[in-house]
Amino acid sequence: MKLLPRTVFANTATSVARTISLLSPGRLRPFQRLTRVVSCGAQSILCGLLAALVSIPSVLAEETYQESPGQEGNGDWVVGPEYAIDPDLTDLGNPKGKSFEFSLRLADSKIFDGQDATLDPKKKVRDERRVWVYVPAAYQDGTPAPLLVTLDGPSRLDLVRHALDNLTISQDPQRKLPAFIAIAVQNGGDDSKGSQRGLEYDTMSDRFARLINEEVLPAVLSQPDIKAAYPNIAFTDNPWGKAVMGCSSGGAAALTMGWFRPDLFRRLITYSGTFVDQQDDDAAEEAEYPLGAWEYHSSLKLIENSETKPLRIFTHVSEHDNRARDPEETYHNWVMANRRTAAALKSKGYNYRFVFSQSTKHCDKQVFELTLADTLVWMWRGYHAD
Repeated sequence: MKLLPRTVFANTATSVARTISLLSPGRLRPFQRLTRVVSCGAQSILCGLLAALVSIPSVLAEETYQESPGQEGNGDWVVGPEYAIDPDLTDLGNPKGKSFEFSLRLADSKIFDGQDATLDPKKKVRDERRVWVYVPAAYQDGTPAPLLVTLDGPSRLDLVRHALDNLTISQDPQRKLPAFIAIAVQNGGDDSKGSQRGLEYDTMSDRFARLINEEVLPAVLSQPDIKAAYPNIAFTDNPWGKAVMGCSSGGAAALTMGWFRPDLFRRLITYSGTFVDQQDDDAAEEAEYPLGAWEYHSSLKLIENSETKPLRIFTHVSEHDNRARDPEETYHNWVMANRRTAAALKSKGYNYRFVFSQSTKHCDKQVFELTLADTLVWMWRGYHAD
């Protein structure tokens, strides 16, 4: 049996260091069905018909797909203080997939056109949004592919590519990844409040999920060079086959995409997640979520006070992450925010995994190099073709 790389996780509940196999058989958890709710006027016959039309396909899809990921690897873990790259995130000489790149003009977007009234004119907005696509060698043209959307452009896409090259052909069924297509999407520019990136990533709404679903994914499928290489390329319609990964505000965006649109994206990976008050003060969403992503775990406590959603969630924070010593009233302590987010996920019974990395900083590369292969394997546990 192939051993896991030299990654040692210490369970924080017992503070006992131990080496674990992330994917050994565990107790099975039944699949949670998603019930889609359509809000209508009490006497509206037309709205009732529309609700039926919307909900029936979703219910049928849920009835025909189930998975049992088990609970092995769930919970709170510590890594470090020593770090080394996982061999599965390096070039081991296995067959390579194909890479593509194209751009989308922000001005052509119906969702984020770069002209939002909340934007600070001093913060630059990109004219074009670049998109990188990696189709692994294991993908078979015509198969409805699962996918992983990574945020902030090609960040860590090199590691994802190696993971796909090495683990889609793994002989260990407990260590094998599905042949998902990786799509790296560039942000709209700049950072924090008043920026296009901040608008896209830190806003508590479904807008960015819709941008990916309605504009980016169709653009991938219609790109001439991609179509030439894969004439019958297709994406799965199964939301359990759609994952998102991001770091910092990109991590907040990953959680928000699944939180507001679990009908579209259900596997969520967040490193150094910006679950703090970084939503623009002029955003319309401030009326409902005045502290932005801080509301997930504190103030409104959205995770604890909402029905459990059909999501599988990985979160991480570094020991010396952003503003780790800030008091609570700043709403900007990344360590506090991520610990509380993990605690909220645990309290609601989510399939979640929280990693605390010692002696590291915000979005630290060495954390990705140590953990990303294991993270991807854990994230895709239980997934199978429709």
